[in-house]
Amino acid sequence: MGANEHQVCVGNEAVWGRESAEDEEALLGMDFVRLGLERAETAQKAVDVIAELLEKYGQGGNCMEDQSGFTYHNSFLISDRTEAWVMETSGKYWAAEKVGDGYRNISNQYSITTKIDKEHPGMREYAKSHGWWDGKAPFSFAETYSFMTTARIEASSSRYCEGRNLLERSKGHITAETMMEILRDKESGINMEGMFMTTGSMVSVVPTDSTLPGVHYITGTPDPERSVFKPFIFVKDIKQLKQTSSPCYGPDDPVKKIPRFQSKPDRKHPLFIKHEVVAAIIDSTKDKGKKILQNMRELEKEKMAEMEKLLSRGIEDPTSVVHLFSTSSQEELSVYSNI
Repeated sequence: MGANEHQVCVGNEAVWGRESAEDEEALLGMDFVRLGLERAETAQKAVDVIAELLEKYGQGGNCMEDQSGFTYHNSFLISDRTEAWVMETSGKYWAAEKVGDGYRNISNQYSITTKIDKEHPGMREYAKSHGWWDGKAPFSFAETYSFMTTARIEASSSRYCEGRNLLERSKGHITAETMMEILRDKESGINMEGMFMTTGSMVSVVPTDSTLPGVHYITGTPDPERSVFKPFIFVKDIKQLKQTSSPCYGPDDPVKKIPRFQSKPDRKHPLFIKHEVVAAIIDSTKDKGKKILQNMRELEKEKMAEMEKLLSRGIEDPTSVVHLFSTSSQEELSVYSNI
């Protein structure tokens, strides 16, 4: 997931369906996120950028830094100050739904049904040629391109439905705090554990008023239940976020060498390393863990209160928030140092 200075935000999920995901190297979902944010000033433009790249380069290849061969298609949740889109792909084919009002979520399954506002020109004919659609029934992207019964689809369906239910409970008054709590929810499967643990989380507050800043709360660490959402604002002269920047291996990076993934480098950044130690303490010592979590939440609430003022009044001096995320990360490290 990510955002850019135009307040375009993109989230990405893996999806699987009738069309096989390619093993051959192409663009990954994370590549589409980065390139869409690099090149788009609006959500709709990001949809167009991803569609163009998908047509030209395709999608596929191993998304893990080993030889496991984990491949998938991609879905995207894309928004800006005034509109939002869901875009879902299968091979080079895709459909996009413009979100009207209320809320929308995605998970590891296709979710666009008959409301399709943009699409690949050959998408329906391709489905028809494979016998997935008879050309007569109302066209549903999800029904046409999905597998209906696999363990993977059943698990993602449950996660998708739980996410929608959690959003429905707060319909009309969804706040940043609401979204953080949803992302922290483990019972629903949204906050995942195990091999596919939630590795990072982000909540963006993007006002429709262009004179007000977009505030992007980012953990930079796994498991949002045991992490601090820290604020980031796009202003000029942003410096490198060293506490959350992974080590750079340059041309010696195993991912840049062929054959790929012959070794797996340590990409843990300083905050991740310290957080890993603290997470183990939280798990193993009840009272101490409770105190640590309390201090983490207090820091988060303090930062959110500061951001609420900026979201209502605007930023008078942009230089005052140049180091906002870095300072917040340092304060989080200070919380850990006081254990």
